[in-house]
Amino acid sequence: MIKAAKGRLLLHLCCAPCGTVGWTDLLAEGWDVTAFFWGANIHPYGEWVRRREAVVQLSKALDGPALLRPWAPEGWFAAVRGLEREPEGGARCEKCFALQLQAAADAARQGGFDALCTSLTSSRQKSPELINRLGRSIAERQGLYWEERIWRRNNGAARSAEICRRLGLYRQDYCGCLFSLASRRREGKIA
Repeated sequence: MIKAAKGRLLLHLCCAPCGTVGWTDLLAEGWDVTAFFWGANIHPYGEWVRRREAVVQLSKALDGPALLRPWAPEGWFAAVRGLEREPEGGARCEKCFALQLQAAADAARQGGFDALCTSLTSSRQKSPELINRLGRSIAERQGLYWEERIWRRNNGAARSAEICRRLGLYRQDYCGCLFSLASRRREGKIA
């Protein structure tokens, strides 16, 4: 395993709310944090724009840099092709996590970062064990240290909600992909 002192860390953000606790905690611990947002899985485009704007707002509030990649859903659709009928949390989600984390690891390597971490473990709907296993494997292949965290622990959801309220951050009500949007609509959770 590659070790890193508190150096330069690229924090992959799935969205601003999930990134609030991780970003603030890592800064408090002495990491030099830069956020990374791509969100190729997020649909529709207007939703991606709202989430990107929330990341920019959080970046300004924390006075921290953010690498913002353009919306590019074609690669995401290609990666999950054939997995459309998978349940939430299944093989499609694993492919999505791997695609997002690989993009972040590539950016971290190209940017000369020491370590990589993700906000994905903030969500109660996602497997932190799977995410950390994927992240560690991808980071190590790039010569990066994987900062393994489970951000939902220690009252993470409540802390995130409080930071979002204080900063007025947009909080979405689905993961981001078309499949999670359709699922939430079927459940009557969103219109």
